Amino acid sequence: MGSIALAAVMTGGHALAGKAGDTLNAAFTKELESVDSYFNSAREGVILQRSIWDGLLYLNQETGEYEGNLATSWEWVDDTTLELKLREGVRFHNGEEFDADDVVYTVNYVADPENGAVVQRNVNWMKEAVKVDKYTVRIVTSGPFPAALEYLSGPVSIYPNEYYAEVGPAGMALKPVGTGPYMVESVEPGKHFVLKKYEGYHDSPKGKATIGTVDIRTIPDVNTQLAELFSGGVDFIWGVPADQAEKLAAMGRFNVVNESTMRIGYLELDAAGRSGDHPITKRAVRQALGHAIDRQAIVDNLLKGASKVVNSACFPTQFGCEQDVTAYDYDPEKAKALLAEAGYPEGFEIDLYAYRNREYAEAMLAYLAEVGITANLKYLQYSALRDLRRSGETQMSFQTWGSYSVNDASAITSEFFKHGAEDFARDDEVKAWLDLADTSVDPAVRKENYSKALKKIADEAYWVPLFSYNSNYVFTQDAEYTPTPDEVVRFFQMRWK
Repeated sequence: MGSIALAAVMTGGHALAGKAGDTLNAAFTKELESVDSYFNSAREGVILQRSIWDGLLYLNQETGEYEGNLATSWEWVDDTTLELKLREGVRFHNGEEFDADDVVYTVNYVADPENGAVVQRNVNWMKEAVKVDKYTVRIVTSGPFPAALEYLSGPVSIYPNEYYAEVGPAGMALKPVGTGPYMVESVEPGKHFVLKKYEGYHDSPKGKATIGTVDIRTIPDVNTQLAELFSGGVDFIWGVPADQAEKLAAMGRFNVVNESTMRIGYLELDAAGRSGDHPITKRAVRQALGHAIDRQAIVDNLLKGASKVVNSACFPTQFGCEQDVTAYDYDPEKAKALLAEAGYPEGFEIDLYAYRNREYAEAMLAYLAEVGITANLKYLQYSALRDLRRSGETQMSFQTWGSYSVNDASAITSEFFKHGAEDFARDDEVKAWLDLADTSVDPAVRKENYSKALKKIADEAYWVPLFSYNSNYVFTQDAEYTPTPDEVVRFFQMRWK
């Protein structure tokens, strides 16, 4: 906390920043590889997406109900065809008129795997979009997909067809154009993003933005963010570690708010042996890993706030997230016995990859060492680790996933256990259950098959689920903001006091 003490004596800040200049200065921790929301998988990308673009639907966080955004009404024509009436009079930030052509172009582009959308699960449920007339479209799904409305209110944004056809993902990343409450004034890739209130924003359930400018800089080091907070260079930060948030709250100089999130942390284990022959291919070793880590202690001492231990490979509120699964309580002696049973009475050495929360990873290293496992921490940038995982080169990695804030197990369990690039179990039976759960229109059938899949994932210890995350939001007392459990920072809902 030395940086806080140092920052406390700093003065100055950005000219005309904050309330006086109607500019909210915010910080991102992670470097965003692309602003095009279909070509990044980072939470920072989701946050920008919700401010710059709109979806066809909007999920009201207070009521849990879907509301019309770029669409005004919708109905299922049959099990695989959703017809939507579109809102008239909407214009993109560049003046282009919004209509059915934009929906058709966007959906058909991102749903084509050849175009390489980063998170295929967000788009591959759509087969195509078909224009009925200027303000009516039909989205045809690849099969029955009961979570369609959840995705249309979340990760599926609509792009301007003429502009996107001209500039493609690379151009959209540099000069994003949407219909959202904020338009983009400038992008310095990975480092700096300036958003301006879109005065022509339509009558959306999101509501019009009230703060004129949002200036976002990437500041990877939390202590540097805190120094900027004290100097007035930053008005809003999030994801502040619990110990620092507690001290900031005690000072009484800032708003400090803790909120749960849909993000969970987990150890991803190469049970299928994609990275070669190693101890983790043995079930007893994976189970030993589960018993070796004191997850509750990590929650109590490091995460704090609204975080909880999780046992299933999903977030508890998600539809289909079975909670009655095998749980691995902290039991180092049992872990040692399982290692001996697997043929490793003296333990073994292995690499643990991670990209965030180094202190959590280091705590896990210490617990593993106590049962004889020497884990070498390989701490990488997110994109570099993601590429290694997709090519099957990691035996064990500490991962987190926020499900794009989609409250359905298909957004996490199906993402990682259906033989995709990041499936390290490759279990045909699990995949078959998930295929049924993802496509049945009968909620009971969905629950039954998610339950089967999640129980086997836990029995086999394909993952070691760790804990749910919470987030500490710290911001100037001049601002008002109420965070939501979906971990989406909505700049358009912030206002000055």
